[in-house]
Amino acid sequence: MFFNIKEIDAKELASWKEDSSKQFRIIDVREPMEIAQGSIPGAEPMPLSTLGEHLGEIGQDEEVVFICRSGARSGQVCSYLAQNGFEHVYNLRGGVLGWAQNGFEFAKVL
Repeated sequence: MFFNIKEIDAKELASWKEDSSKQFRIIDVREPMEIAQGSIPGAEPMPLSTLGEHLGEIGQDEEVVFICRSGARSGQVCSYLAQNGFEHVYNLRGGVLGWAQNGFEFAKVL
């Protein structure tokens, strides 16, 4: 979909989550109304509309998986960050829809 970005699928992300030695963050770039319906457990809400305000909170050396509904918005974020020196950012291919289609758990966000 996007050039020069790394992608991860739902099964690989689930495997990462099970590996206690794997250090990474999951950032959900959907809007608050979407996130309120549920997200991947452990995901941090950081809506795309506010991402610019929070870029300083993401270390260039951190491994970060970005998620959205289908993988389009998170792919844009990964593409932008990759163009700006972030080497360890991953797009969840298929987004939370792909996560759900694989039968993985959702967490309610308050």
